[in-house]
Amino acid sequence: MTRHFILLVLAVCSTADSWAQEAQETPTFDRSVKIAENFEAVIQRTEQDRAVAEKLASLQRKTGRRPNILWLVVDDMGYGDPGCYGGGTLVGAATPNIDKLAAEGLKLTSCYSQQTCTPTRSAILTGRLPVRTGLIRPILAGDQITANPWADEVSLPKLLSDAGYFTLLTGKWHVGESKGMRPHDIGFDEYYGYYPAQKEISQRVDVRRFPGLVLNPERLAAFEAVGPAAHLAHGFKGGETNELQQIKSTDDMGKADEVLADFTIKRIKELADGELPFFIEHCFMKVHCDNFAHPDHAGKSEAKYPYKDGIHEVDAHVGAILKALDEAGVLENTLVFLTSDNGPQMDGWPDAGYTPFRGAKGTTWEGGVRVPGIAYWKGMIAPGRTNDGLFDLLDLFGVGLNLAGVSNDKLPANKYYDFIDQTSFLLADDGQSKREAVYFWWGKELMACRMREYKVHLKVILAEAPHMHIDLATVRDVGLAPWFFNLYLDPKEEMTVGHRLDPWMATVTGKLKAHGATFRKYPPKNIGL
Repeated sequence: MTRHFILLVLAVCSTADSWAQEAQETPTFDRSVKIAENFEAVIQRTEQDRAVAEKLASLQRKTGRRPNILWLVVDDMGYGDPGCYGGGTLVGAATPNIDKLAAEGLKLTSCYSQQTCTPTRSAILTGRLPVRTGLIRPILAGDQITANPWADEVSLPKLLSDAGYFTLLTGKWHVGESKGMRPHDIGFDEYYGYYPAQKEISQRVDVRRFPGLVLNPERLAAFEAVGPAAHLAHGFKGGETNELQQIKSTDDMGKADEVLADFTIKRIKELADGELPFFIEHCFMKVHCDNFAHPDHAGKSEAKYPYKDGIHEVDAHVGAILKALDEAGVLENTLVFLTSDNGPQMDGWPDAGYTPFRGAKGTTWEGGVRVPGIAYWKGMIAPGRTNDGLFDLLDLFGVGLNLAGVSNDKLPANKYYDFIDQTSFLLADDGQSKREAVYFWWGKELMACRMREYKVHLKVILAEAPHMHIDLATVRDVGLAPWFFNLYLDPKEEMTVGHRLDPWMATVTGKLKAHGATFRKYPPKNIGL
């Protein structure tokens, strides 16, 4: 552990009883209560939970089965890309289907991811921060990890599969390609997609961007020896894994999302006629750079740039997938959640998205971690809702367990869980968040915490050139005192309020210390990244 992290681990978390007693007796800025030593503290919403439990029970009595779950995860889409978040035609790519989803459901304005893709994708499937699982960054060509991080993790798809769901992941995986780390090895019943991100596949065929690789047979052979897979994979839990068509050109890469969307639509129709409820995680390849327009979508965005055409295509697929749910007769029994795995990758600009906030992918500024989050469920989520309550994508793990009727008792007691069951927040007509704080890590460094409208930084990532938030950025200590921002006054995190305007900095910093203390009894894993 770093010296900075050790200094944070100064406080020992109070017992659940003492937290509950204090919360009942004295109003506090921190409203959360510890319900178990190895679970994140929650803001108790007893009546809200009770009302939603009855709402779900009533639906199950009507349908005779558990609800379906569909996640739509876009790759590297910025907070400001969809029209419903201030983008759309304003930034050169209309998103009518995503906007309709938001208008008819719940739009979260303080929804948070991790700062890059592998950490987010692993977190939502484990309910645990990446520093706990060791999946702190993407596994890249040439990396040699020292342990399989999934070996002792209990994944959401496994828990749902054991509970009688059919579980499917379509699209990008990016959480390990080796045997034992693939989607169908860690709990999914079926996988149909590509293991890495677009750029990791297309760079071996994109002669304009990577001539030093594509036109050099020796180097290309060396890359292929350690590089990620370039084939569409189709795998089954406990069974075979098939390599299907290979990406042999940038045109192939441009058409990949259509192939994936067609498969998800096909499986929705088939699964809707089956006896089991389904959990589908559909992960778009777009709009992670490098983007190559599908011929049917080239030039269809207002901007005409490949990234914007990619947003146009993703929006079209969202509409087609929702139409498939409706035509299959399961729209009223399916929770749909649309999000992005992190902020826009500005290092690829202009092949990049938009955020109104400071920073971008790779940083723990708001631009790197605040993402669109839309929950839609016809008849179950009141249309037109917008809420600024905190929601961490980790919380999708808890929502999935709740809908499937899986108890927390199924989770091992020797691991710490960071998710919160936010089902009632999403489904109650006036639902309020049960999360008091979101914690931000960069690798093994604890960087920041948001609590209510406040955000405190212990370390920051500073770009040393425009848009260079990864390739030309530095990690820095903040100095004499934490950098303390009021996001309602200053959503761009440009001027600290610190000791001048707010009395709560010590409280939020104390929340960070309590978080750090959880690593004493539940130490992080190191898998060699």
